[in-house]
Amino acid sequence: MYSRSSEPVRFERDCAVVMVPQGEQVTLPAGSVGYITQALGGSYTVFVEGNLFRIHGRDADAIGKEPPEPLELPEGADDEAVERLVWQQLRTCFDPEIPINVVELGLVYEAAVKHRDDGQRTVEVRMTLTAPGCGMGDILVDDVRSKLEMIPTVAEADVELVFDPPWNRNMMSEAARLETGML
Repeated sequence: MYSRSSEPVRFERDCAVVMVPQGEQVTLPAGSVGYITQALGGSYTVFVEGNLFRIHGRDADAIGKEPPEPLELPEGADDEAVERLVWQQLRTCFDPEIPINVVELGLVYEAAVKHRDDGQRTVEVRMTLTAPGCGMGDILVDDVRSKLEMIPTVAEADVELVFDPPWNRNMMSEAARLETGML
């Protein structure tokens, strides 16, 4: 949440954002003033007029920040190299309220790279949420999908949201449990 150390920002242009935790998409107008409360994985959570909003990395310029650099993959990279980049990208996906990525939270059950006949790849992900009623569920799924589809040679990311087995805090990495005080 907002603190004295939060960085102040002013929106330089109208910007599509997502309300946290409702998941509702709205537009903040140019001139809006707020504070960055979280800047992780290339996206930003900002506190504006008593509400939290998530700004996608591609819209970072709206608050004077640089969008993320395009991903690179060596020519002729094999499926193993792509899979490493898949897990690297998954670690850039964060719940806007929790400063821990979806992998460390234990939300990703499976990520598999499939080679297609046309030389492209498909990534299939099975993931869950910390709570089934989370308003940010669709936003997190879209974030995972869009970040995986940024990987060269990945034509499609199929992200399935599942609730079996149900998530529990024991699925978190030890570092994530330590960070949240659940160890």
